[in-house]
Amino acid sequence: MDTTIDISVVIPLYNEDESLPELYDWIKRVMKEHGFSHEIIFVNDGSTDSSWDVIERLAAADKCVRGIKFRRNYGKSPALYCGFRAARGNVVITMDADLQDSPDEIPELYRMITEDGYDLVSGYKKKRYDPLSKTLPTKLFNATARKVSGIKNLHDFNCGLKAYRKEVVKNIEVYGEMHRYIPYIAKNAGFTKIGEKVVHHQARKFGHTKFGGLNRFVNGYLDLLTLSFLNGFGLKPMHVFGFLGSIMFVLGFIAVVVVGAHKLYALWTGTPAHLVTESPYFYIALTTMILGTQLFVAGFLGELVSRNAQERNNYQIEKEI
Repeated sequence: MDTTIDISVVIPLYNEDESLPELYDWIKRVMKEHGFSHEIIFVNDGSTDSSWDVIERLAAADKCVRGIKFRRNYGKSPALYCGFRAARGNVVITMDADLQDSPDEIPELYRMITEDGYDLVSGYKKKRYDPLSKTLPTKLFNATARKVSGIKNLHDFNCGLKAYRKEVVKNIEVYGEMHRYIPYIAKNAGFTKIGEKVVHHQARKFGHTKFGGLNRFVNGYLDLLTLSFLNGFGLKPMHVFGFLGSIMFVLGFIAVVVVGAHKLYALWTGTPAHLVTESPYFYIALTTMILGTQLFVAGFLGELVSRNAQERNNYQIEKEI
């Protein structure tokens, strides 16, 4: 395997046949001007247009072009996962295929990784040309992501233009729709030197955005909650479910003891008292014990599942070139 390539450019795409030739020419011009050895990996995420035909033509004319074609649309995170797995460059650059990310940013991103020693550098599109329906949810979700992740210096977690040391992309797992939180995932994996660079954002030249603002807003928060939970308890679910279950069971057991002791005391003293089964506290206590037991079992089952999830990233790739 060739380990001397300076840069791997990973480009996930879905129905971007119009922009691919111009993006390719732009990247090649930048690489030639700075003398970078490189490869360009296009990951076709089940496009229904002629995107794959364009990639095949580019690959036939340039040995630096590689292509991965999914049989169907899986999403951006699976595309990045497979692109990362295939990348051979010492520095990996990701960018979107819609020409809104500028390849002119590549040299400085490369320098920040190789000279400044960053593990990951995320682009920050300070001035955006997206509609309000996309920018407003982005601002809200980035503010929450900064708070939850503890990465205070990032303003745009979801920017497609990022640079990584090779070791980062080979040691993180991106699945589902977790591409929004790659800096957080990298931090959890131990890559803590994360930087940011203000990058130029261009208006979309062809087609239309593939991601709706409301959808990004809702899914983004759900994914953030999932990632936060998995980071804390994903590998040790018994620590949260078992703890909560034990607390509830103990509280329920104490309540049952109190109800029973009250009844025994009434019998001992000859004081009239209702049947134990007539007390609502008795049923509340039993319910609490049952729920506590169920939570404990859920934690145990979670431990078993977390040790046997082997098919999480089993994506059907139709063809590689």
